[in-house]
Amino acid sequence: MSSKVRIAAITISVLATLTVLRHKPWRGGNSGGAAELMVGYLPVTCHLTCPVTDFATKSTTTGTRFESQRFTEFPTVIEALKARKIDATFILAPLAMVLREQGVPIHIVYLGHRDGSTVIVPKSSPAKSLRDLKGKTFARPSKFSNQYLVITKLMEDEGMQPGDINFVDMPPPDMPSALAAGAIDAYFIGEPHAAKAELAGTGRVLYHAKDIWPRFISCVLVVRDELIAEHPEIVQDLVRGIAESGEWAERNRLEAARVAAPYFRQDQKLLEYVLTQPPDRVSYRHLTPTDEDLQQIMTYAIKAGILKGPIDFKDIVDRRFIPKDVEPAKITL
Repeated sequence: MSSKVRIAAITISVLATLTVLRHKPWRGGNSGGAAELMVGYLPVTCHLTCPVTDFATKSTTTGTRFESQRFTEFPTVIEALKARKIDATFILAPLAMVLREQGVPIHIVYLGHRDGSTVIVPKSSPAKSLRDLKGKTFARPSKFSNQYLVITKLMEDEGMQPGDINFVDMPPPDMPSALAAGAIDAYFIGEPHAAKAELAGTGRVLYHAKDIWPRFISCVLVVRDELIAEHPEIVQDLVRGIAESGEWAERNRLEAARVAAPYFRQDQKLLEYVLTQPPDRVSYRHLTPTDEDLQQIMTYAIKAGILKGPIDFKDIVDRRFIPKDVEPAKITL
């Protein structure tokens, strides 16, 4: 092989390696250092355990250090997940099922929360039930959101037809201002974007998710199958970290608001309100996704035309990384 050809081959090899490393959402430890994993989240309290885990691993000697990556809308999260710019993220539960149905190699490995979503209407609205919103414009985070499925269920319970409400997709951070401007008549979203309208005096609660669908799940933690196959120890660390962060947040709600506020780029007082008014507005315990949870979501996803048909739970959920015993994360503020 000539020297020119050899140099060209080496150059191509190096460039290819750099390209892979640049897009690799995890980095292995070296010289005894911890491995690192980037985990996607949105600034909603359904995802609060993600930045808390990030914060916790900065001051511990666990096997993996987790870096939380903030997104503002789910379409961008999906593109990053498909392109392997991230290998783990919190995502809408029905959307995770849709992606799996489409062949995207992911599994649900845990939850991040229970409850924590709210239906908001203008403070001056006379609406007392969903039926009073017939013909109105209702914002949802996505047609693939579990919030949409809950409303679909409630419409069915109240004898409403699919076209009775005009649904529009909208990024969560935009919903409070759209309501205040009169661009929408209601919205259903994970906190704190509902409480923001409450505290601003522009909106009021019509329903808490827990009052419509007890132990409501909006989002799940998904991991790409490649990471599970190649680095199960990292997935194990991630699930345990989320579990321990959830237990710590349950016991230290005001402190959890303080930790999350800089990550969310939101007012700490707003997060404190969400985590305490009432205290069960959102929960970070009982985060194992059960077959019953998934079946309920799947049933309404099929009814809403989101899924083509049933998915075998073995193809969507992997529970082997869930710890049997959960202690609160060791966090010092």
